[in-house]
Amino acid sequence: MTQDAAGPLTDEELRTLDAHWRAANYLAAGQIYLMANPLLTEPLRPEHIKPRLLGHWGTSPGLNLVYTHLNRVIKARDLDALCVWGPGHGGPAVLAGSWLEGSYSETYPDISRDALGMERLFKQFSFPGGVPSHVAPETPGSIHEGGELGYSLAHAYGAAFDNPDLLVACVVGDGEAETGPLATSWHSDKFLDPVHDGAVLPILHLNGYKIANPTVLARLPEAELDELLRGYGHEPLYVGGDDPAEVHRALAAAMDDALDRIARAQRGAREEGSTERVHWPMIVLRTPKGWTGPAEVDGEPVEGTWRAHQVPLPGVRENPAHLRQLEQWLRSYRPGELFGADGRPSADVLACVPEGTRRLGSNPHANGGLLLRELPLPPLDTFAVSVEKPGAALHEPTRVLGDLLEKVMEDTRDRRDFRLVGPDETASNRLQAVYSASGKAWQAGVLPVDEHLDRHGRVLEVLSEHLCQGWLEGYLLTGRHGLFSCYEAFVHIVDSMVNQHIKWLKTSRRLAWRAPVASLNYLLTSHVWRQDHNGFSHQDPGFVDHVLNKSPEVVRVYLPPDANTLLSVADHVLRSRDYVNVVVAGKQPCFDWLTMDQARAHCARGAGIWEWAGTENGGEPDVVLACAGDVPTQEVLAAAQLLRRHLPELGVRVVNVVDMTRLLPHDEHPHGMPDFEYDGLFTTDKPVIFAYHGYPWLIHRLAYRRTGHQNLHVRGYKESGTTTTPFDMVVRNDLDRYRLVMDVIDRVPGLAVRAAGVRQAMADARSRHHGWIREHGTDLPEVAEWSWGG
Repeated sequence: MTQDAAGPLTDEELRTLDAHWRAANYLAAGQIYLMANPLLTEPLRPEHIKPRLLGHWGTSPGLNLVYTHLNRVIKARDLDALCVWGPGHGGPAVLAGSWLEGSYSETYPDISRDALGMERLFKQFSFPGGVPSHVAPETPGSIHEGGELGYSLAHAYGAAFDNPDLLVACVVGDGEAETGPLATSWHSDKFLDPVHDGAVLPILHLNGYKIANPTVLARLPEAELDELLRGYGHEPLYVGGDDPAEVHRALAAAMDDALDRIARAQRGAREEGSTERVHWPMIVLRTPKGWTGPAEVDGEPVEGTWRAHQVPLPGVRENPAHLRQLEQWLRSYRPGELFGADGRPSADVLACVPEGTRRLGSNPHANGGLLLRELPLPPLDTFAVSVEKPGAALHEPTRVLGDLLEKVMEDTRDRRDFRLVGPDETASNRLQAVYSASGKAWQAGVLPVDEHLDRHGRVLEVLSEHLCQGWLEGYLLTGRHGLFSCYEAFVHIVDSMVNQHIKWLKTSRRLAWRAPVASLNYLLTSHVWRQDHNGFSHQDPGFVDHVLNKSPEVVRVYLPPDANTLLSVADHVLRSRDYVNVVVAGKQPCFDWLTMDQARAHCARGAGIWEWAGTENGGEPDVVLACAGDVPTQEVLAAAQLLRRHLPELGVRVVNVVDMTRLLPHDEHPHGMPDFEYDGLFTTDKPVIFAYHGYPWLIHRLAYRRTGHQNLHVRGYKESGTTTTPFDMVVRNDLDRYRLVMDVIDRVPGLAVRAAGVRQAMADARSRHHGWIREHGTDLPEVAEWSWGG
């Protein structure tokens, strides 16, 4: 970052900055109201006004002020910078700034930087076939969806990690500051490495109100607010008022001061070897809500109140007085000084605007796929476990994956574009091998007893799933790679965040100018079937259901049944682009079923027959035993073994599903099986007993249109959990091997009578299990010592 401290604003600088700000305010208001007559070349008439007035004016003047002043410092200091715009529905301001600088017209040539383009800019805003009212993927320069509050600061820090020359400004709205994710995000400064990371400049914008209520931080006494922000580790700089000239001068001075402090801190760490924790600057900007808009409407105060939040003058088409007031408001910006007769911005307006990729709307970090490099993934055979025959040995799948991730972390040591994030669970999830290549990022105090803390580390651990998710999203959207490891039950905390990211990716895929980014990859482990020690609170496999409700072109879900299939799936998802991939895999020892070559082939198919496990012997099966997930796979194979022993004449087919979306019809998901393939695999008329990792109704939803759906019987988790033994968890949920055998007998025609004795023996085994665990506290020996014998 170039240090180029300037003195106070000159009168000429003040004049041109104010011109840019007034132009942006005019454009923001115009987008909310106008569909014609953009330059007010004639008196406003009702037909110039949109029939439906949608948008949010209240936050726009403050955002425009920030955009104007960021332009100044970027140009003066030749900064590589982007801005994350946190306040909800701030679209009019950011669109105005990018149109003024020319980035918008370069991205969308039909929205030219002239009168015709201005008219189109106005009409498209919150209009059918147009653009949203908030900052969105369609907005050049954005990496942040403004439709939901709370994630801006986490995204900003994610963008700054491993981007040492980047400044990430982040406007935090005071309504947004009340959310849990944002409140936690202030702690991100304890993870920002001044040597290898860029800088984040938070700008807390206090305009006093949300939709209808005052905001907490705006009503705190300044001394109390100052203590809070300093307690978070920041050095706040205060700017406020309602006189434009005074605010311009104060904000310019505060930005120069903040950037000088940042430059000194980075120079001290990078050139002088300082290891002192940096207390980074931030700006507290206090301006009236709806500043420069109508002071009163119909005798009620508007500017500086909650009434300015959305559309200050709502009845413009129908109310002549409102129409006159709107025209007075728009003309107060003196558009004739700001735009030529052709609608092009004047030289004064553009005096502070940087050029090329230094413009906020053109910075390549905000279109991270342009900067993305292939991740150096090592050959899987190096890490594969040896499988001489199925079920002969056990490994912890995530521990095996940890060895691969260590190599990835090692191979990206210099380029620093891969991070592993998780809520204090890297070692718990058996991925601790990565610490040999990189420790855990940490800038706060260190005690002798601490392990693996590293000022320059690339493993991010903090006990906030929100913060992990936000960091990783910001990291990915600026052109890097990563993996989010989490306990399965608690990833639900980010349900709403993943919704927004999926929507971002779906929209981005339709925009030719947005380059594909690395996928958001979840590794969910410590899963429902092996949370027997932590109990019911830690047992919830429903994140898969949540994700599979979302856009099929974006979402993928994988349930690898052993270590080698997990390696194959991990290799695939880490190479993929523009997806949200959910991988569910165990960390406890489980049997190795497939060689590495077999695992590759099986994962490529997504679902397939394990001929070695069945007894159909080339003929037509009498029943299909299907499974998805590591524990369900073991129970199905144990059931198949029991059937082989007790009903050897029965033709049993074993089908394992790795890619859950394969169960969908092909016209509903790109990975979905055509009907003929599904029918060949599962048959059209034979009973299918499906042992599934999660809630059983998901399988029915995925397969409800299939020919043989009426023959499908699914066993899975049904909210019967507690602290108990591992096998008791499957028994409690009727997913155990004995129950599966009973299901086969109940559903294969003719077996109910012929195999009544076998069924009774299975029921007796379940009863024996219940008595055993209550006496011994461990599973039955026949279960605990079980192995696959073929």
